[in-house]
Amino acid sequence: MRKFVIAGLTGAVALGLAATAGAQGKRTFISIGTGGPTGVYFAAGNAICRLVHKEAAEGRKSGRQHGIRCSAPSTGGSTYNIGQIAQGELDFGVAQSDWQFHAYNGSSTYKGKPFKKLRAVFSIHPEPLHIIVGGSSGIQGWDGLKGKRVNIGNAGSGQRGTMEFLMETASWKKDVFQLATELTSTEQSKALCDGKIDAFIYTVGVPNAGVSVATDGCGARIVNFDNDLAKGLVKKYPYYAWAKIPKGTYKTATEDVTTFGVMATFVSSADVAEQTVYEVTRAVMDNIEDFRKLHPAFRDLDPKKMISDGLSAPLHPGAARYYKEKGWM
Repeated sequence: MRKFVIAGLTGAVALGLAATAGAQGKRTFISIGTGGPTGVYFAAGNAICRLVHKEAAEGRKSGRQHGIRCSAPSTGGSTYNIGQIAQGELDFGVAQSDWQFHAYNGSSTYKGKPFKKLRAVFSIHPEPLHIIVGGSSGIQGWDGLKGKRVNIGNAGSGQRGTMEFLMETASWKKDVFQLATELTSTEQSKALCDGKIDAFIYTVGVPNAGVSVATDGCGARIVNFDNDLAKGLVKKYPYYAWAKIPKGTYKTATEDVTTFGVMATFVSSADVAEQTVYEVTRAVMDNIEDFRKLHPAFRDLDPKKMISDGLSAPLHPGAARYYKEKGWM
């Protein structure tokens, strides 16, 4: 967490900064790791910053006057965000619930390297796992990906981590595909429409602008993922659950798609100050109606579920303090 105190400045610059710094004379700058600029993680991080800034009442007669300023840049996604939080380069991040679990417990790609200072703050929206295929690819499900050109996601992304986990569970190697590309979430839909790949797997909130580039733009389809592999994963792992992508969500979604998925979660570190996490949590929960309006994926958010669903790391004390004040814990 980065704290900057205005001191030792002279002249007009100092006067201007002091006038905007608030009664406390100090600002706390926080950073939130998100995902690709077309994804819901990016929308979530910037929505949270918007609510934090709404609560910043310096210079006004009423308000929190917490002095927090927030940025939410585009990043590589879940595992990147968790890694940067561990290194102290990010204060918060959005991450899939499965990667929150693996990071805290030292499993999967974190085997032998648990991040025990990882702390949960709240969960956000459900993220169904999409198998998105070209309209003329002939792919009907997971098994149909064999021998095809498939994007497995960029290194460091939750998408890549999930795909590697699915491949390991299915005893697949990269050579099961004709081509395994490592495109980012921003690049993959255009590649599908340009005929450079046949399919990609993407765990993301619904609806998603990047997905619509492929479905509405060039006739890509989302196919069911409810085979024995999916059934086994849902049964074995508590962070997975069945999900549906409703018909009509995209132009080519003529019927409900059955799949499974995770939750998007908002995480931090035990090293981030309790008061900072409290203020961020309060800014979101006290303005939940505004939050719901900032993206269609947020429309059904329920605070009482957000404090438990998909959370496997311990709650940050700052978040827990707010939930106890509200009588939710």
